[in-house]
Amino acid sequence: MEEVGKADVAKALTLSDHRVIYNGDWGAMFWAPNLWQPQGGSYTAEAIHNFIQLLADSRVDTFAISPNTQIAWYPSRAVPTALDGYSRGDERWSKWMRAHPPHLNLAMMDRYLDLVETGVDWLAEAISASHRRGIAPWISVRTNDPHGYLEKWVDNPINCPLFKDPANRLQGTPLRPGKHADVLWVGLNYERHEVRDYFMTMIRELVVDYDAQGLELDFLRTPAICEPGASQDTIDVISAWIGEIRDLTQRKAEETGRPYPLGLRIPAALGALRAIGLDVQALVEAGRVDFLSFSNYMQTGWDLPLDELRRQVGSSVKLYGNVECGLNGLPVCCPDEVEEAGHPQLDAAPRRGTQMRCPYVVTQALLGAVAGRWALGADGIELYNYYAADEDDADRICTGDNMQADYSAIHHLHDLDSLRGLDKQYALTTMLSPVWNPPFDTPDQLPQILQPDWRRSFRVPMCAEPGRTDLELIVQIVVDRQDALPPIGVSFNDSWPTR
Repeated sequence: MEEVGKADVAKALTLSDHRVIYNGDWGAMFWAPNLWQPQGGSYTAEAIHNFIQLLADSRVDTFAISPNTQIAWYPSRAVPTALDGYSRGDERWSKWMRAHPPHLNLAMMDRYLDLVETGVDWLAEAISASHRRGIAPWISVRTNDPHGYLEKWVDNPINCPLFKDPANRLQGTPLRPGKHADVLWVGLNYERHEVRDYFMTMIRELVVDYDAQGLELDFLRTPAICEPGASQDTIDVISAWIGEIRDLTQRKAEETGRPYPLGLRIPAALGALRAIGLDVQALVEAGRVDFLSFSNYMQTGWDLPLDELRRQVGSSVKLYGNVECGLNGLPVCCPDEVEEAGHPQLDAAPRRGTQMRCPYVVTQALLGAVAGRWALGADGIELYNYYAADEDDADRICTGDNMQADYSAIHHLHDLDSLRGLDKQYALTTMLSPVWNPPFDTPDQLPQILQPDWRRSFRVPMCAEPGRTDLELIVQIVVDRQDALPPIGVSFNDSWPTR
């Protein structure tokens, strides 16, 4: 592997140096071999270096690597791994990710096996490659990720043995009558010491044995910790557990002589988090975390209240605003393929002939989302699920054939001055079926019902633009199709209503 000219980032960094954080999970470098190893053949460490070189070229300064679901996707010696007992073509794994055809699932597993068989620890390689390219490598541990899929979530091989015991699982009580237990809520129960000990074992290995420079606990993928209505005793148990992790990261910082920040990736609903055992404000007051990274689940939160969150948690921690792979739940339409529903579509679920929009493909939406976060006082930006637009030959969540994430857009994300004067798209937050996640997501701004003389107001954080520019403000309103559409007045920043 050729040497890289940038200085090793192992020197001490402050949290202010982390401006653009790219969060990539265990599949980010494995789903699209056509991009990272286009010459084909058995997968090699070169693919990992090619991926991280693209991040460096895109001016990403921090790579938060997520190496786990409930099991380790790295070659752990401490907890069960994805490759335990796997052999090429193992049909147990053919349907573990239902959005992908069986051959794609198995091909991905075989790429991991290629590296293991040649003695490559992909996580260690990614961390080393990041150091060499001037990127700070962090670990982002998903604290409760059964990775979806209702029909066989207990037997899914990406879930850990503890999950098979109902005593270790949350009930997953649905919020809506008549619904089945929801996998967004059926996670491991952190009230159980077995669960806390299991994840502590994984976290200890990741912090102690790998040369990363920070740790993020991702409580948003998925937001399941304890049963709702957690007692103060339960909250104290979770706080103490995070305190143990804090002690671990501080010892690592002392050993290496450089900071090892600890933070949480969470929804903006601090009260709802406390109800399931996570008292964010108490953790901040106790000095147990250095940063908080806020997002909705699977869709960009256009009204993410970073200014109000700052008032709630104070100035002792950094606040990051996330952009997600879903622009919102309003899909685009292909008129030649659209399915006539015959009734208003309130859930925003894509139907045949429609498709979700992705800010990583619709570059103007990415720039608008990031501008809104900086405008509300964010200390940094976290890009989540960016690689979801890179997947090859799959029924992808947010992109169609021949679409790929625009990595060149990341160059503009470091501050407001880099964004001013560029075309931007802003949007509103909607219901997002099938992964709508109340009460944690910010309240849905859309859909709305308007009768004559009714008014609605919406908050959309935006950045100020230069006075001399050819930018034009366009407000687009999407309504149910009807023969006679009444006039709709629009006021922007208290301007006189237009008609």
